[in-house]
Amino acid sequence: MSATSKGRQSLRLSSTMASIGEVEAAVEKLTSAAGLDEDERFHVTMAVREAAVNAVLHGNGYDPTKHIDVSMENTGTELVFVIADQGKGLDPATLPDPLAPENLLRGTGRGIFLIRSFMDEVHFRQLHPGTELTLVKRLMQVDKKPESNRPK
Repeated sequence: MSATSKGRQSLRLSSTMASIGEVEAAVEKLTSAAGLDEDERFHVTMAVREAAVNAVLHGNGYDPTKHIDVSMENTGTELVFVIADQGKGLDPATLPDPLAPENLLRGTGRGIFLIRSFMDEVHFRQLHPGTELTLVKRLMQVDKKPESNRPK
């Protein structure tokens, strides 16, 4: 992976499915520019997409008058994604365990589990109103040794 294409991008979008597509396309572009391989790009894109879906559907109740704010940054050592909604808030400790036997056949409830599985760090913050979710994916650094220090 590479630290190329450092920079930050911010989006303010209405709570629609089209907005989720915009977020997904921007994440694809950022992860590709950062040098992630195909599997890593898929995992990061899926995690951020799940966070955006949660913000639109669960946070904002699919209300197009409410916005989601998304920022994406390549710091050179990690990719940082912040997704915020304007909803009533979420306490992640109250989420049911998607791996519990009674939840295995449920059609929903796996988004946060997937996000945590695919990202290196996941942080929740209550905004009053709303919830902010920060997702971090660390970039592997190539150790660049000067020519004189390389084994011969």
